[in-house]
Amino acid sequence: MSPAGVAGSAAGYSVDMQARHDRPRTREEYERGLPDYHDPTGGFGGAAPAYSALTLRIVLASLAVVLGIAGAVLFAWFGIIWGAVVLGVLAAGSAVDLGWVVRRKRRGEPG
Repeated sequence: MSPAGVAGSAAGYSVDMQARHDRPRTREEYERGLPDYHDPTGGFGGAAPAYSALTLRIVLASLAVVLGIAGAVLFAWFGIIWGAVVLGVLAAGSAVDLGWVVRRKRRGEPG
């Protein structure tokens, strides 16, 4: 067995799955979905492959952006500057996450 196979099987992946990670992915693979994507426990105990929940992340990031901006405006209205800054940074970080997830979704990943 090759060193890649040993590392792959130790991480819960088959040798074939490890070999697929060593090359660039095709558009068809993204359209079908990426099994065990970002799932360190994928494949243990016969569990089905997990697929990314991009739509849920879009909803949650959108909610965080809206609530962060609303909270920052509310804190600024009452003169609590540190609260406005904290929630503004939270809203900005959530906006970056939202953009990244929308980019992945447009690329063709299911979820």
